[in-house]
Amino acid sequence: MNILGKSRVVTDRRLVGAGMLWLVSLALFVFGLQPQALAQEDPGRFEVRSAGVELTDGVYYLDAWVEYRLSNEAREALNAGVALTLETEIEFLQVRRFWLDNQEAVLRQGYGLQYHALSERYLVVNLNSGEQSSYATLFSALNYLGRITQLPLIDASLLDSDSNYEIRIRAVLSTDNIPGPLRLLTFWRQDWSLESEWYTWLLEE
Repeated sequence: MNILGKSRVVTDRRLVGAGMLWLVSLALFVFGLQPQALAQEDPGRFEVRSAGVELTDGVYYLDAWVEYRLSNEAREALNAGVALTLETEIEFLQVRRFWLDNQEAVLRQGYGLQYHALSERYLVVNLNSGEQSSYATLFSALNYLGRITQLPLIDASLLDSDSNYEIRIRAVLSTDNIPGPLRLLTFWRQDWSLESEWYTWLLEE
C-alpha cells in the first residue's frame, strides 16, 4: 500500500484548493464585494441609441450615440484602480441574396478608462491614437465615450458600387487587460460580459 503516494495526492489537492480560495478572496477584496450582496447588484447595460454614416470627400464617417451604464462590479473595480477597456465594433456587411452576407470590413475603436485616486479624476485614453482626456465624474467620462462624432470608417472606393451593404455597430466591455485573479472572477460573473445588441442599418448612397 503506497501511503506516501496517497498522502502526496491529498496534499496536492489541499494546495490547489487553497490556491483557488486565495485567488477568489483576492478578487472579492479588490472589488470590495461581499458574497451576500452579489445578488443585489446592478448588472449594467450598454445600448446603441442611434447611429449613421456620412460620405465626405470619398470617406464614410460615423456619428453614433451609445449609452454606457457600468455594473456595480465594474464601478468598484474601476475605483479600486483597475483599468477598463471599452470597445466599439463596426462592421460593413455585403448583402447577398442567395448566400450568407459577406463581412467586407471591420473596425474596432478602443478606449481605456481608469480612475486616478490622487487627482480624483477619470482618465480616458484613445487606444488607437493615444489621445487622453480627464473628467471629474464617471458620468462625464461615459457621456464622452458615448458620443461618437465624425469617426472615419472606410474609403468608399473600397466598396463595390453595385452591391448593397449593411452597417452594424455594438459596444463591448473587454476583460482582456484585467489582471489574472480578477479575470478568474469575471469568468464566473455574467455582468462582466457587458455588450450591447447590434445596431444595424442599410448603407445608402
